[in-house]
Amino acid sequence: MGNSFSNISAFQSLHIVMLGLDSAGKTTVLYRLKFNEFVNTVPTIGFNTEKIKLSNGAAKGISCHFWDVGGQEKLRPLWKSYSRCTDGIIYVVDSVDVDRLEEAKTELHKVTKFAENQGTPLLVIANKQDLPRSLPVADIEKQLALNELTPSTAYHVQPACAIIGEGLHEGMDKLVNREGAEPWFTANEHYRKQQGLYQETVPRQTPLTALEPLNAVNHHGSVSSRPGIRDELIILEVGVI
Repeated sequence: MGNSFSNISAFQSLHIVMLGLDSAGKTTVLYRLKFNEFVNTVPTIGFNTEKIKLSNGAAKGISCHFWDVGGQEKLRPLWKSYSRCTDGIIYVVDSVDVDRLEEAKTELHKVTKFAENQGTPLLVIANKQDLPRSLPVADIEKQLALNELTPSTAYHVQPACAIIGEGLHEGMDKLVNREGAEPWFTANEHYRKQQGLYQETVPRQTPLTALEPLNAVNHHGSVSSRPGIRDELIILEVGVI
């Protein structure tokens, strides 16, 4: 894979919005990327925001400003504002919760059809692949009808387990760089300029539950990377992890 980051300044921070239904594991993904450790999280009411310099893989050294937006039904109308002209969308799916895949599909297609999101690269994280009842990636791709997304939406489906971090860095590599193709972010910028959509990446909004980095662990709970950590968790709400 060639160097695709020549167009990204060392001082530039890519803006990435993280969406998905409630309990899909978005916040677990966020803090696994930030701390490279498991953080026992609570459901997000509002959003979390973190600036993270990626530490592994081909994307190592790239700075990203992540917006993790709550997935409860009453919060989903906010997704349009947070995803408007962002550099990339991460959509987290619970691979075990097959009963809600149709709902996940509907919400995903709504977001990708917004005019401001045309040309925005999409990374679908098929989370909880460590669990025995998880659907294979091919089945998730089919049930989400990703082949029916708008032609300008480049996507990749990444199997992952956010608790142990498996697959997350590989997914980020795919998001910022496609094998043998123009970098997604560069292509996205070109598309938005051509369509007259180029504007400030993330709307200025007052944080609701944004966390100071130093307080993130205290807010969300204990940190651990020990094997078998999932078996020892006290689940506060079904599927939160």
